[in-house]
Amino acid sequence: MKKFILPTLCLLVALPSARAQENTGYRKPSAEILKLVDVPRAPSVQMDRALESMVLLYRDAYKTIEELSQQELRLGGLRIDPQANIGSRTTYYTNLKVRHLNDAGSEPRQVAGLPPAPKLSNLIWSPDQTKMAFTHTTASGVEVWILDLATATARRLTEARVNANLGDAINWFKDGEALLVKMLPAQRAALIDQKLAVPSGPTISVADGKKARNRTYQDLLQNKVDQHNFKLLATSEIHKIRLDGSSERWMGGAMYRGIDFSPDGAYVLVTTIAEPFSYLVPYSRFPSVTTVYTKDAAPVATVMEVPLIEDLPKGFMATRKGRRNMDWRSDRPATLVFVEALDGGDPDNEVEFRDEVKQLEAPFTGAPVALLKTRNRFRGLVWGDDHTALCTDTWWNTRNEKTYLFDPAAPENEPTLLFDHNSEDKYGDPGQFVTKRTERGERLLVRQGNRLYLLGAGYTEEGQFPFLDALDLESGTRERLYQSAYTNRLENLIQFDADRNRLLTREESPTDYPNYCFRHLADNTVERITSFENPYESLRTVHKEVINYTRDDGLPLSGTLYLPADCDKDAAQKAPMLLWAYPREYKDMSSAGQITSNPNRFTYLHYGSPIFWVAKGYVVLDNAAFPIVGEGEDEPNDTFRTQLVANAKAAIDAVDALGYIDRSKVAVGGHSYGAFMVANLLTHSDLFAAGIARSGAYNRTLTPFGFQREERDYWEAPEVYNAMSPFMHADEMKTPLLLIHGEADNNSGTYPMQSERYFNALKGLGATVRLVLLPKESHDYRAKESILHLLYEEEQWLQKHVQ
Repeated sequence: MKKFILPTLCLLVALPSARAQENTGYRKPSAEILKLVDVPRAPSVQMDRALESMVLLYRDAYKTIEELSQQELRLGGLRIDPQANIGSRTTYYTNLKVRHLNDAGSEPRQVAGLPPAPKLSNLIWSPDQTKMAFTHTTASGVEVWILDLATATARRLTEARVNANLGDAINWFKDGEALLVKMLPAQRAALIDQKLAVPSGPTISVADGKKARNRTYQDLLQNKVDQHNFKLLATSEIHKIRLDGSSERWMGGAMYRGIDFSPDGAYVLVTTIAEPFSYLVPYSRFPSVTTVYTKDAAPVATVMEVPLIEDLPKGFMATRKGRRNMDWRSDRPATLVFVEALDGGDPDNEVEFRDEVKQLEAPFTGAPVALLKTRNRFRGLVWGDDHTALCTDTWWNTRNEKTYLFDPAAPENEPTLLFDHNSEDKYGDPGQFVTKRTERGERLLVRQGNRLYLLGAGYTEEGQFPFLDALDLESGTRERLYQSAYTNRLENLIQFDADRNRLLTREESPTDYPNYCFRHLADNTVERITSFENPYESLRTVHKEVINYTRDDGLPLSGTLYLPADCDKDAAQKAPMLLWAYPREYKDMSSAGQITSNPNRFTYLHYGSPIFWVAKGYVVLDNAAFPIVGEGEDEPNDTFRTQLVANAKAAIDAVDALGYIDRSKVAVGGHSYGAFMVANLLTHSDLFAAGIARSGAYNRTLTPFGFQREERDYWEAPEVYNAMSPFMHADEMKTPLLLIHGEADNNSGTYPMQSERYFNALKGLGATVRLVLLPKESHDYRAKESILHLLYEEEQWLQKHVQ
């Protein structure tokens, strides 16, 4: 397909008309849509451990296409701004405010001293919570800044020489008087321009007979020039920088991936990337070495060495051999904990226990002590004290999840199985244990006497009612301490402050923006602590409800229905409808039929929201349930197409029965796996007048070692891959399809070639199709110009083929 490039940056749009391409500038949607895009964004919030100080972080809703057009190197799964030495897709905050909640009636204070045109990221609290360190990205590099919460002032601490390419750029010393910062090496070689480099020979990859089933990762290293540039950009020195600005080199140049102080601040766990690199997997699977140092940089012990990971066994529960998940015990001064597989990392090996958790005391050279074994694959630990800890394991294939209570001081004792449940069963979800942050940001169990606490989302057949429970460790009984009783609002329970017997909550309704509150449990009073306003006043009159309906096999389904203010079921001319969905796999019908949509959630518009179209007179069914179920030995994808069409028909039938829509004017849309759904629906049903598919994959033979939640490879189940691939059935396409894709999509499996080749097949076979490639955009779209044009394209497509 020939491409014409204008001198200015343009959108490349392929049309099914006499012209093969149309070159056009960025366009904007109609005024009704435009006013919903240009709205101020409320700040996000970070609170200190004591829930007494609040930092409000403001950012622009969108980037600009100029920002996305800055130089970007894609190496080892990373996207790097080589000029600034930070991720090129980093989300930046543009302003900070501080509020002290103990000052009754106080307003947020503007932070003074921020740099001009702030680009702030990597915010991290000091151990005593009186300060925050953060980075500011300039045109030439990254600086470290310090925010003093008491005075609401910020000041620069370093020059623009921070290396944030691998993240974890800032770590506080325990005394809060200094930081460890990744800095650019004093002597640094030059990057090699890939376009100008003269090859020294071919690029050769080899296989030694081992099976190496890997997903289709993006942005991998491709040659020796990439290897050179990756190593150069990943290499840092670590400097100790005091708050007075004085600095000393703490450790020399290496590819530092992780830096982690022990809870007592005496040791530092440092992980470095090693060679050889790989052309098959991202940098997270490159070899690495983890070593313990003292806080003064003296080496203590190497505690983990990880080889290149290219050849894991098959399956989502596969893992590597050897030590993994190395971390500090958050309840002890300096004790390491790690996990080792007991099944060789291979899910196909039948064993009683899959993993074993072990600990290693300082000075980290003795024999590790085994703490417990897990029947499923290890998932995580939450520490309480010397005699209390929790461990969770999981097994994807059965959706089983277990939570154990164990005594770390008596590993010979059998752990107590607290929960053994289906991870897909939202009605039966026991909740998450309440924790508090330590000085270094880790989590410790909140315990009072024999009681632990749990916060739960509270999904039930009658609706969503979040709860706080107490679990008695001696009797094993649970007591409900609080449950939200709202039926016209949603009260999310964020944190339980056990010392003050209060809940940090966030309340919202369809027309009330989410705001933070304290609910005081002693007298059940509510204290509002933020007052963010609804920026979408024009949607206030939109009707919103969750509708329930059933599939033809009896499976309960639901979706969130939005009706325009003037929508009348008795009108002579019925409204058009847009259905938006995303398929999800389940292993049992009962979980698949549970309802987790809540009509009391705030109606928030993100860039890809279908709710924009309510302003154009559309009935919108958003988040329509599209479960794909495979029970017992059957896999969900064995009947993917049949269930997909059944879900769609049930949704349209349900809304049509309410009397609002003209079912001959129904469009369907989706993003990523939702786009894959759209293409299949338009190919294998006649339910829709048009479709919108964004950033999808359409040929599953291009993802031969699995996709989404499909574990089988192409050679095990070729009939499944072929049946599910719209590309293989392009000659059956019946309906106009708008394909949209980010030109720089970095999501596994959804590279732009998927849309380009699908478009070529459809065009060649005479289908009605339009392809829009958004320059510089990844899997999700960031630039305001791109998003406005996206909405313009969708509006024009719906106007032409639906209305």
